[in-house]
Parts: sequence; structure tokens; C-alpha cells
Amino acid sequence: ILPPSREELELRLNKRGQDSQEIIAKRMQEAQSEMSHYNEYDYLIVNDDFDTAIQEFSAIVRALRSEQQKQAIKHIKTIKALLEV
Repeated sequence: ILPPSREELELRLNKRGQDSQEIIAKRMQEAQSEMSHYNEYDYLIVNDDFDTAIQEFSAIVRALRSEQQKQAIKHIKTIKALLEV
């Protein structure tokens, strides 16, 4: 999940009022490093609108659950054999 911009991320961190400017600067550096790895993930959500980001995240979770359920059905005999006591 990415912020819409570095400026917006910094604004959000400042609005929270929880961290000193020194901590925010450190968090911004860490965020820059973390954001550079976006292409290592299967999904990308830009959190420019909270409700939209939640909907996108929920859709990903639903899709992954559906895929897991399909795989479980496909391999039910193997799963049962593995879990027998």
C-alpha cells in the first residue's frame, strides 16, 4: 500500500502529532527505501482515498480466499491424508 505522494505521507505523519520531526524524517527515509521495493509484490494499492483503498484491499483478500478454497477442494484427498492422526 503506497501513499499518493511523499508530500502526502509526510503531511499524514505530521497530522498524527505523535512523532517528533526527527522521527518523521527517519520514517520518511525508511518509507522511501520500502517504497522502492513495490515491484516485488503481487498487488499494489495507492492509498489516495481511504474508502477506495479499503475496497481494493478487500477485493484482493476475497480473491485470495477464493483461490485457496479452490485449491483445497482440488487437493482434498491429499489434505485429509496429511492431517489424519
